[in-house]
Amino acid sequence: MLNLGALAFASPWVLTALAALPVLWWLLRITPPAPLVAVFPPLRLLLALRPPEETPARTPWWLIALRLLIAALIIFGLAHPLWNAAGRLVGTGPLLLVVDDGWAAGPRWSRRTEAMVALIDQADRAGRPVRILTTARREATDGSMLSGLLRPAAARQVVKAMRPRPWSTDHESAIKALAELTLAGSAHAAFLSNGLWDEFSGRLVARLQALGGVTVYLDAPGARAHLVRPPQASADGLEVPLLRAIAAPETKLAVRLIDEDGRLLNRTEAIFAPGQGETVARFRLPADLRNRATRVEVEGESGPGAVFLIDDRWRRRPVGIAAAGTGEGTQPLLSGDYYLRRALAPFSQIETGTVTELIARKLAVITLADIGKLSDNESKRLGTWIDQGGVLVRFAGARLAQGADKLIPVRLRGGGRALGGTMSWTKPARIMPFDETSPFAGLRIPPDVRIRRQVLAEPTLDLNDKTWVRLSDGTPLVTGERRGDGWLVMFHITSNTDWSNLPISGLFIEMLQRLIALSQGTSGEDARAVYPPLQALDGFGVLGRPPSAAIPITGQDFATARPAPTTPPGYYGRGETRRALNLSSGVERLTPLGDLPTGIAQAAYDLDAGFDAKPFLLLAAVLLLIADIVIGYALRGLLPGARALQRGAAPAALLALLIATGSLALGSEAHAQVSAEDRFALQATSQTRLAYVATGDARLDRVSEAGLTGLSEILRRRTAVEPGAPMRVNIERDDLAFFPLLYWPVSPTQRRLSHGAVEKLNAYLRGGGTILFDTGEQAKLSFNPFGTGGAASARLRDLLSGLDIPPLMPVPKDHVLTKSFYLLNDFPGRWVGGTVWVERRGGQHNDGVSSIIIGGNDWAGAWAVDKSGATMLPVAPGGERQRERAYRFGVNWVMYALTGNYKTDQVHLPAIIERLGQ
Repeated sequence: MLNLGALAFASPWVLTALAALPVLWWLLRITPPAPLVAVFPPLRLLLALRPPEETPARTPWWLIALRLLIAALIIFGLAHPLWNAAGRLVGTGPLLLVVDDGWAAGPRWSRRTEAMVALIDQADRAGRPVRILTTARREATDGSMLSGLLRPAAARQVVKAMRPRPWSTDHESAIKALAELTLAGSAHAAFLSNGLWDEFSGRLVARLQALGGVTVYLDAPGARAHLVRPPQASADGLEVPLLRAIAAPETKLAVRLIDEDGRLLNRTEAIFAPGQGETVARFRLPADLRNRATRVEVEGESGPGAVFLIDDRWRRRPVGIAAAGTGEGTQPLLSGDYYLRRALAPFSQIETGTVTELIARKLAVITLADIGKLSDNESKRLGTWIDQGGVLVRFAGARLAQGADKLIPVRLRGGGRALGGTMSWTKPARIMPFDETSPFAGLRIPPDVRIRRQVLAEPTLDLNDKTWVRLSDGTPLVTGERRGDGWLVMFHITSNTDWSNLPISGLFIEMLQRLIALSQGTSGEDARAVYPPLQALDGFGVLGRPPSAAIPITGQDFATARPAPTTPPGYYGRGETRRALNLSSGVERLTPLGDLPTGIAQAAYDLDAGFDAKPFLLLAAVLLLIADIVIGYALRGLLPGARALQRGAAPAALLALLIATGSLALGSEAHAQVSAEDRFALQATSQTRLAYVATGDARLDRVSEAGLTGLSEILRRRTAVEPGAPMRVNIERDDLAFFPLLYWPVSPTQRRLSHGAVEKLNAYLRGGGTILFDTGEQAKLSFNPFGTGGAASARLRDLLSGLDIPPLMPVPKDHVLTKSFYLLNDFPGRWVGGTVWVERRGGQHNDGVSSIIIGGNDWAGAWAVDKSGATMLPVAPGGERQRERAYRFGVNWVMYALTGNYKTDQVHLPAIIERLGQ
């Protein structure tokens, strides 16, 4: 490679052909053009007789200059000029790409891919092979971390197919993979680092240095990945710790709280002070909004480190506190309900009142602080409440020691048992370690917790099964039993410090958290439970299907589980009982990459591959060669204006016209490219428009446009919606935020979505957009998420594989889609009978709109009209009556997407009934 400042030539030896240009000038100068051919008509001899044309003895100078320019362009093009090309590879051996493809690589993965492609291009120009080493732990099906020798073309395909992994790198295994590596010549090792340091990073760099020259590529300090730590409950919301690996200048991050439907619940700002590696994002929001949160994410950053999944452990549940109230009002800071309120407030929504008042409210847990005997009515109502899933937690005290009602898990002895004191032979008792079957299994018991007094339980056959916590002498401290769908739990001590110091320990708060986790039918921290994988985060922080290598995690192992190929981060469990495994499990801090040894170069990922001028020079040569052919025809008199060219009157004008035309074309193209987005946005926002996704199938796209045109006309006639002409949307290029709904016809030949398109679609769906997928297949081939169907259904499953798609179900009979405008029992199009799928919703999602609707009845074909307004395609088997029902489905779809499921809102029913009565 020849470097001349910013200009470099990959094949400089071709430039020696420039020496032949003077010889070419001489040859072209003495070689006249072809003689002029004149037709001699014998019958019109006199009329056709013209003055004789003289053929020039030499080629015009401007034509010679044009041909020399063509030759020079070909020579320079074959010399492969590069402008601002990256530096050359060192050594004579292969290019060794060492890629940190763990979780920290996700945010700027596209820049890593571009850097790898640029390095492979250098190896290609130098004629050197490539080997690729990835450092993230592999799945069993992925094979070795180190590839064999690859041709540059094959290496490009490999790096373009690579994706970051949602777990940490394993530099120790990478060192083992390099241990036996032998190379022919010294390699050029390019270490694409994630910027994090571990105990094996230094050894890995040293091993690479032993193989040849090493360049370490790093992100800029402000562009490296961040890590979201487990949130902490506060009195008015959530506090989310954030980590970064490098002490960069002050950095501001926007952090968002998202619900299960992708809706934004709250947004706050976290600020890293200069040199600070940790900060906290504080969310202030009501308890009901906090309970809907399922995800914390750093805005604008993709990757599993910038996401934290929230499960039931971080949700504030409503807890009621009922106290006796007699004799305690004079000392409120010493009362049992005060200790409970302080212990429960950080992670629960506290409500106080009498037992009767609390039963009437919607509560997950009710606590009774030393209430001795409940009335028969209170006992009966509390029993019914427990059977329906509530958790009742009772605490002992002087009143309960005198006599209790029947709403207790075990029978009690009268009076209390004192442990320790001047008149006692015993000492305050310790708490024994928790059994594996106890809901408190795994909690650490502080060594200074002592129990001075307790209420004893009567020995029974089932006492052992109902005992959750024991003292050192074996007597029960906490007992509980299952009643219906709920739990009845009793602490045999007071909730204040009268009988023990447990209420002022951290263990007391953790025990209450476990008890609250038992409410509403959840399983809490059951060590014996098995949690199969439900959803998993990929390397870009997108939640989707778990990989085939994922295995279940037991409740006992969940506390120590770490993200790995077999246990990727995501949700585990069944149905509503699910646990979240996050990347930040066990990560206390992020350590930046240390100082590099002497002799190792350092570069940024913004590696510029340079401007490759070869194809443009050769294209210019071809265009000028075509112009030369045209000029040759003109000089022979075979084109209009030949005489002017033969006289040499317009050569300069012709060359100027070629240059100006090329410049104008390039400028117009650039202007069109810059302004296309603005024109698209103006067109999309000037009116409400229906939009369809371009598939690349010309016939299918024409039908889609005609179908939405027909549906738009129906909407203008029958509803208050007045849409403009439908628009064509390119998923890869166009902004989707302008359209509340999209019609997506699925073609079997449709190209696979790029990563950028997948991210754009996920953002569109999370932001409230609705997409109607139409495979256009008949009923027997209609889309089925379980794998049956035709070619279009198979292509649809392939398109949806990268999207964050919720569980689907067939449209229920009472779904809002059946009554948003017309009352419908089915949804026919050109075909009838296909199953229509919508998003499965739970009880807390009744106000949502399904972001995905999938079917195969070819609705656009039934709606399609030509320019005169006549229908284009027949419908079968119901004819025009079926077409009318198809139009009605289209109206329902548009109204459902624009107005939501307001018709299921029960709040308005009394007002509607009252108006009907009037």
